[in-house]
Amino acid sequence: MAPLDPHSFIDSHHPLTTDISLSLYLDFPSATIHGVAFFILKSPHVGQLSFDTRSLSIHQVLSPITLSPLPFSLSSSPDPIKGTQLSISLPDDDVLNSFFIVFSTSPSSSALQWLSPPQTFNKKHPFVYTQCQCIHARSIFPCQDTPAARIRYSALLNVPRELSAVMSARHVDRRSPVSGEGHSHLLPGGFNSLWCSETRVVEEFQMNQPIPPYLFAFAVGELGFREVGPRTRVYSEAVNSVLDAAAKEFAGTEEMIRQGEKLFGDYDWERFDLLVLPPSFPYGGMENPRMVFLTPTVIKGDASGAQVVAHELAHSWTGNLITNMNNEHFWLNEGFTTYAERRIVEAVQGEDRAILNTGIGWKGLNEEMERFKDNLEFTKLKNNQEGVDPDDVYSEVPYEKGFQFLWRIERQIGRPAFDEFIKKYIATFKFKSIDTHTFLKFLKANVPGIEKEIDLVLWTEGTGIPPDAYEPVSNLYTKIVSLANEFKLGRMPREDEVADWRGQEWELYLENLPKVIEASQVLALDERYRLSESKDYEVKVAFLQLAIISQCRNFYGEVEKTLKEVGRMKYLRPLYRALVQGKGKEEEKILAKRVFSEARECYHPIARGVVESIFAKHL
Repeated sequence: MAPLDPHSFIDSHHPLTTDISLSLYLDFPSATIHGVAFFILKSPHVGQLSFDTRSLSIHQVLSPITLSPLPFSLSSSPDPIKGTQLSISLPDDDVLNSFFIVFSTSPSSSALQWLSPPQTFNKKHPFVYTQCQCIHARSIFPCQDTPAARIRYSALLNVPRELSAVMSARHVDRRSPVSGEGHSHLLPGGFNSLWCSETRVVEEFQMNQPIPPYLFAFAVGELGFREVGPRTRVYSEAVNSVLDAAAKEFAGTEEMIRQGEKLFGDYDWERFDLLVLPPSFPYGGMENPRMVFLTPTVIKGDASGAQVVAHELAHSWTGNLITNMNNEHFWLNEGFTTYAERRIVEAVQGEDRAILNTGIGWKGLNEEMERFKDNLEFTKLKNNQEGVDPDDVYSEVPYEKGFQFLWRIERQIGRPAFDEFIKKYIATFKFKSIDTHTFLKFLKANVPGIEKEIDLVLWTEGTGIPPDAYEPVSNLYTKIVSLANEFKLGRMPREDEVADWRGQEWELYLENLPKVIEASQVLALDERYRLSESKDYEVKVAFLQLAIISQCRNFYGEVEKTLKEVGRMKYLRPLYRALVQGKGKEEEKILAKRVFSEARECYHPIARGVVESIFAKHL
């Protein structure tokens, strides 16, 4: 066997899937999905074929010609990272390039979060959504769960009639169920007969462009929307206050799309819709094509949350069109997208905003070097992830070091030349999955002699931050960092100095304060500026992290409240880590364990796993 991806069971000598047709019955009472998937391979195959699964029940594998069972087996014990290997035996007397798999998910699916009505905005109806990145699509349906496999798919979602669905695909129809449609007649356990219940409705979707499995996504609930542009609707649960706030925050989306097209070429996905999910969503945003998922924490009331939308929009070119071959080359997705995001922000919101964004990233990159000081492998852009859970080593390194690498190339050859290079890069590798070697070969072919000016090996395979990385410079950035340095001398900024500050300015200021300060200084800072009450979670969490590390226990109630009301891992990681890291913090450790035990069911399974890994390391 020749592995293609350290996080997948698939063999590089076997044909990859090109098309999947799904019929899915969503059973909310049992928090399970019963499904039939029809797979088409790139070429016919004889013998063993491996698929990835996690927490799935595989009922049958069937011939598409006779519907007779095909032999299959599941590995005896799950791999803690990759899950369970599904091995299918395709016959040599009837060479096939397609087959059916009949399956059911389990309530423990790592990609799915089923929310009861009290856990939603509207408190009336249940809600379910997916999060498949990096390797969680295999817990929804069996697949070759690697970004090297790009698939087109169609889907029939059978859901309760009072609910509606959105997907990372074109919406075709909403209609009453039809007996036997799709492959529903093959559903297991009597669910084929329930398909046509009067209480159900079918939502049909089609994705005709090949995408990696981690971009498969859907959400089902009582949904509403607002139109914010010719290519964009903002969806959320049907709660007017949420929809109105989201529409206001993201009103400038069409202008960002137009700027992205000027920089990177045509937008190839037709729609750029947004879905604001309940607070448990574990990421800031997820770049699912046609339907970006967002945390409600990006709705800040001042349009600054649109920078997260700019990042997810940038993925429409770098990540969704061109994808990393596997997670060891994740920087190809995120470094490029962070660079593209900042170019879009600069065009729409101005250079100062882009530089503040870069400055916050620079500080975060330096903090990641400290985090990985005992495991320098994960300070590399191209790294070895054999036997490593990608969720455990998720960091800002691929984002910010990747950005710095591309910014270094831009400075070397000039922005106009680099703009032309990026357009050619996107056009050349559109709808392909590539690795670092392929990128570097393309770079050297199109920028002759670049390897003599920039140490490409040091940047991509070296540890730490290369010496030719660059801290951003602007008058505003320098002023904020200087004010943070003055705090060490006991001076807080005057009110007139911060009168125009928004969340980003405060975030940069807090990130540049000393790691530990006196509890009295924490109290004085909050008394003057009420940072613990900020509506901007970036500011609030940065302040609360400072309070925990400084053991200013006056704010532990706010820490508990924050950990219970949001599930975004960007906030959970630093707060839980600050509570449990280090010696002599028994009160903080007790608080962390209690809060997690009370809040864990409100977190997405991916977020639960991340907190548990923090506890395993420090408790």
